[in-house]
Amino acid sequence: MENVIAKKKFGQNFLIDTTVLDRIIQSMPNNNNYIVEIGPGLGDLTEKLVKYKDMTAYEVDTDLIGILKSKFAIQLNEEKLKLIHTDVLEAWDKQGSLHNGKYDLIANLPYYIATNIILRAFEDKNCEHIIVMVQKEVAQKFTARVNEKEYSSLAIITETLGVDSRILFDVPPESFNPPPKVMSSILYIRKDMNKTIDKSFKDFLKACFTQPRKKLSKNLSSIVDKSIISELFEELDINDNIRPHEVSSSLYSQLHTKVRNGRNKN
Repeated sequence: MENVIAKKKFGQNFLIDTTVLDRIIQSMPNNNNYIVEIGPGLGDLTEKLVKYKDMTAYEVDTDLIGILKSKFAIQLNEEKLKLIHTDVLEAWDKQGSLHNGKYDLIANLPYYIATNIILRAFEDKNCEHIIVMVQKEVAQKFTARVNEKEYSSLAIITETLGVDSRILFDVPPESFNPPPKVMSSILYIRKDMNKTIDKSFKDFLKACFTQPRKKLSKNLSSIVDKSIISELFEELDINDNIRPHEVSSSLYSQLHTKVRNGRNKN
C-alpha cells in the first residue's frame, strides 16, 4: 500500500482485504452497463473493476488523484478508465447524471456522504444498480421492512423505486486501514428504471418521520389539519395509534396522494 495517510475530512478508510474486493466483484450484475465508482481511494477496487468494463471514477482528493494517475496510466491512456477530479455531488448538480448512458454504481463510499450519494443515485435516471459499501446502520435503513424499527423514509424510497434491495454481506473494521469504529456492509439495490419519486412525496415522508417514535397522526398534524387526518385514516382503515414505521410504502403512497389532492394545510 502506498504511504498515504487517510484524511478524516474525506471520510477515508482504505479497504485492504482482497477477499472483500473479490466478493464485491462477484456481486456485479452480468450486464452491459458502464461502471461508475465514487471515491476510488488508492484504486484497489478500481484495479479489479477496470479489468471487466470501461469505467469512470470520481475522486475529490488531489493527493489521491496523483497516485491514481500514475497507477492507472495505461488504462487512462487506453480510455478504459476516466478519472474525474471533483466533488461528486457538484458533478451531479452540473450534469444531472454521472454518465451519459446506463450505468451501475459500484463503490466503497465515504461514510459521511453515503446516504446523500445513494439518494442522488436514485434520482439519476441512468443509474440502474447500486452496489456500495456503507456503514451497516445505513445499509439497514435502506433495506428495512415495514414494522422493523429501522424502517424509515429511506426504506420507503428504496421500496418505491427498487426492484430488489438487500445487504449482501458485512465487512469488519479490520478489513480497512485505518479501521473504522463501525461495522460496514455491502448494500445492493436494483432500481426500477421506469419509476421516479417527486419532491412532494419526499417532503411528505420527512414530515411523517419527524419524530419516528411518536404517532403518525401527530407527525402529520404539522402539514395536515387534524380533522382531515381523522377522515383520511378512516378512509384508508389506518389505526389512529399507528407509528410511522408500522405503515407500508404503498399505504404511504395512497396517503400522500390524498393529502396532495387539496387536503393539506395552506
